[in-house]
Amino acid sequence: MTAKLNAIRSNLRKIDGHAVSKKEYEEIPEMTDADVRRASLRVGGKPATREEFAWAVGTRTGKQRVSIMLDTAVVEFFKAKAGGRGYQTLINQALQFAMTGEEIEVMLRRVIREEMAHG
Repeated sequence: MTAKLNAIRSNLRKIDGHAVSKKEYEEIPEMTDADVRRASLRVGGKPATREEFAWAVGTRTGKQRVSIMLDTAVVEFFKAKAGGRGYQTLINQALQFAMTGEEIEVMLRRVIREEMAHG
């Protein structure tokens, strides 16, 4: 069994070390919705339902799926900025920045008030 595992590890190292060329990448068929529906989902190596899988992904990434209505212009802006993919990540980053910005503003106001009270 150990020899078999070592052979697998060796093959995985070769695969990891291989840089996919543009031609090879173009030969890979696009994944369809049907492919996704046929997928066998696993959590911790054990078969899982879509709900269990979604929960595990959310738990692992520290993210939560939400449904939110945004202005079309907002979505188009972030899609254009991201080049079409990853726009939700940009929206998330903008929201995090807004949260952090508010926290900094509150802290600065408190410091200024304290300084004025002591000055």
